[in-house]
Amino acid sequence: MTLLQRMDYVEQRLAEACARSGRERSEIELIAVTKYVGVQQTQQVLGAGIVHLGENRWQDASEKWNAITGTNWDGSSDHSPAGQAVWHFIGSLQTNKVKDVVGKFTYIHSLDRLSLAQAIERRAEQLGIVVPCFIQVNVSGEDSKHGLQPEELGNFAKELGAYPHIKPVGLMTMAPLDSDGEQSRPVFRGLRQLRDELNQSAVLSKPITGLSMGMSSDFEVAVEEGATWLRLGTVLVGKS
Repeated sequence: MTLLQRMDYVEQRLAEACARSGRERSEIELIAVTKYVGVQQTQQVLGAGIVHLGENRWQDASEKWNAITGTNWDGSSDHSPAGQAVWHFIGSLQTNKVKDVVGKFTYIHSLDRLSLAQAIERRAEQLGIVVPCFIQVNVSGEDSKHGLQPEELGNFAKELGAYPHIKPVGLMTMAPLDSDGEQSRPVFRGLRQLRDELNQSAVLSKPITGLSMGMSSDFEVAVEEGATWLRLGTVLVGKS
C-alpha cells in the first residue's frame, strides 16, 4: 500500500474503534514511528500531514532530524514546512544521551528513574525549557521491558515535584511484543487505572491525561481502553 492508503486504512480502523468505545477521534493523536525508514519517507509522512514523529535512538534519528529541521553547520536554521515536525523520543533513554535528545525532541515517553529525571532536569535548565514527559510503567511485568513497577509510580511521581523543568503529561507502557490486541487489553486497562489512581492521589501538581500506549498490532484495543497517543510504525509508515 502507499502511504495515503495506509493512512486511510488506519483511520478507518480508528473510527471503528472509537465507535465501539464511545470516543471522539479528536481525543487521539498519532505518532508516526519512523525508525525503520529514511529521510525521504519521513518527509513524505510530514508532507501527508502527520506532524508527530517517533524515534527510539538518537543515532538513528540524527540524520532525519538534521535534514527535516533544516539545521545548518553553524547552528542556524532554514526551516521548511517539514520542519514543523514534533519529535517524540519513545525508546529507552540513557543518561549519557540526554544531551542529544533534550532540546531536539519535544516529548520524552520513557522517563522511568530518578537518575534520568536528574539528567533531563540539568539539561533542560541549561536550555531554559520545560520538557513534557510520559512516565514509563512496566504494567506487563516482563523482565525485558523498561519502566517502573506499578507500585513504584506514586512515590516516583511525588519525587518529580523537585524537578521544575520536567512536566509530567501522562503514562506510557508497552504490551508484550508477541501479543495480539486482546492479550494487550489488561495491560492497557492497567495503565489507565494507574493514571486515574495517580490523579486521585493528587501527588502531582496537576492531573495528567496522557496515555501513550498501542502500536501497530494492538492500537484498536488501546483506543478502546483510553489511549490518547498511539505509536504506529509499520501499519502507518511501512518499512524501507
